[in-house]
This record gives sequence, structure tokens and C-alpha cells, in this order.
Amino acid sequence: MPYYHPAVRGIGFLHHFNPTSQDGEVSIHYSFFDAEPKSPKLEKTAEHLLAVLHKHGKGTAAGYVKRVQHDIIIPQIRTQNTYARLKAKYGRDLCTNWAETTDPTKHVFEDLAIAAFLIELWQDIYKNQDFPGFVDIGCGNGLLTHILIEEGYSGWGFDARRRKSWENWSAKAQENIKEMVLIPQMLQTTPNETDEDQTGVKITEETKIHNGVFPQGTFIISNHADELTPWTPILATLSRSAFMMIPCCSHALSGARFRPPPSKEPGASKSQFASLVAWVSGIARDCGWTVETEMLRIPSTRNTAVIGRRRERGWEEVDVEGLVGEYGGANGWEENALKLVKGAARGH
Repeated sequence: MPYYHPAVRGIGFLHHFNPTSQDGEVSIHYSFFDAEPKSPKLEKTAEHLLAVLHKHGKGTAAGYVKRVQHDIIIPQIRTQNTYARLKAKYGRDLCTNWAETTDPTKHVFEDLAIAAFLIELWQDIYKNQDFPGFVDIGCGNGLLTHILIEEGYSGWGFDARRRKSWENWSAKAQENIKEMVLIPQMLQTTPNETDEDQTGVKITEETKIHNGVFPQGTFIISNHADELTPWTPILATLSRSAFMMIPCCSHALSGARFRPPPSKEPGASKSQFASLVAWVSGIARDCGWTVETEMLRIPSTRNTAVIGRRRERGWEEVDVEGLVGEYGGANGWEENALKLVKGAARGH
């Protein structure tokens, strides 16, 4: 059981079935630690587990068929083993020292699971080569960046607004999490000045601007990056880099709120989120990527990862400016992006 549930030595599910009457019952049993006090939360946890069992049992009896498939790209056992290791190593301290107002039990275990998936994905992609580094665009609280750096992966992250959490991360992570706004080079209306530390960073009196051009091969992470989500496969194409994006909120290439049109694929869901995933996947395909999707095992309904690691077309074959125009254009991006600096920090 996760550590934030009551501490018990073990938990058992017991099923009694009567073949004559064709009925049965399921019970839950705890094995307690002698020195651990009996918390009222034990009963609530058991009731919740029974409710989940009942729900799945009724669904199976009614002929329920899973609508989505997990573990298509990475076998479940690999991701689970890495997740268990990360949770044991970081989970308790991260939750105890959480600096944000958001629920640590959600964000910590979600980012640990995403980190576990990325680690295993990178094992496959870069098996016989050096890891090229990563960039976490719109990194929010910076937790995912912190975990990956602590695991020995070189990389950095940035967000338009500094978060309280950044001060809690390791010294190396703090050095590699930046407060800056991304304005793609193709959209910038003023000359770009770069400093000596980060390729593509323009420093102004108010903020730092990144032009979205990363060293070739840098793996781009876009985890609930909102306005940057539809730009992710475009930036990856321009930098000739693989990527993984986990869409959340819908924004156009201009940065404005946007409701994507429903997918035209037969049987596709018409929900707003499904439409967003289909829309950004379409951008990725038109950028020449072979698009892969994975339903991540994370505590979030926004758990679809869209991955680009293989190409269907050559880099030079993609007309990026034409593609941006076909998907509605990007007029207003610079203004909308700079508003993020003054706006309130979001939950992620």
C-alpha cells in the first residue's frame, strides 16, 4: 500500500464462492504491526477497496471491455519496478516537504510515475548511445525535472513563473530550472540576444526569452505544458529532437484558449480532451513524426502520452511555417506568452 495509507504489515483479499447457490462474498483482512496504533482510516481504506472491487466485479459480470490499453510501448513490469524504486527513494520526503498548496499525494506520485516511464523509454531509445539531455518545457513546479536530474540524467526545465517548490530541490536542480518564456524564433519580432549559459536565451529587463531552438537531439518533455503543448512537435522538428507530450488544457498555436474540432476517425470519442489529443497528434504527424500513444498509469484523467521518436519524413520535407498557418496561425503568441509572466501560477 502507498505509505500515506495506514501502516499495516499486509493486506489480503478473501473470496468465498458457493458453487451450488452461485453466490459468494469478498472480504478484506489486515495484518497489523504490534506497535502501530489502529487508525480510523483503516476502516475507510477497506471500504474504499471493497467499493472498487465491487465496481470492477459488476463491470466484468456485465461484459465490460476495456476501452484503452496500457503498456503498449513499455512492458508494465519494467515501469512498475522503476516506479517502486523511485517511490521508495523519494516519495515520503517529497510529500512531507511539499511547498505548494496543491495535493502532494497526487503530484508527487504522478511525476514519479512519469519519471519511471521516461527512464524506461530512454533505456530503449538511447540503448547504444549517450543520452543527449532533456528539456522540460513549461516545467511548472519543477518536480519532474528534479527527479530526472537526481537520477543522473542531464537536462533542465523552465517555466514562465517561478514556483515556491524550486527552492526545495537539489542544488543541481535549482541551477537547471529557469524562469523564462518561450517565443519560437520564427515568431520573434525583435533581434535575439543570447547569453553564455543557455542557447537561445534573450535577457530583457523584465524576463528571459527562449527561442525554442534546442541543441540537436535534446529530448523534449511537455508535461501539462498547456500553451506549449501544440508547439511541442513543431519545436522537436526544428531541433531534430524526440519528444513526449502529455496534453491537458486546450490552447491554439496563438496561445489563446481553443476547442479543437472532434476527430473524424470512426468510433473516436468526441470529448474535448480526446479532440485535443487527436489535434496535437495531427500536428505531430504533419511534422513528419510516427506518432505513438501510451495511456500512462498515473493518478490523472489526463494520462495520454503522445510520443515522437521516429520519423516518417525527412526533416527538410516539413514546411513549418506553412504548417503553422494550416493549423490556425500563431498571431498573438508573443503577447499571450508574456501574459503568463504576470498571471497567477498554475497547479502544475
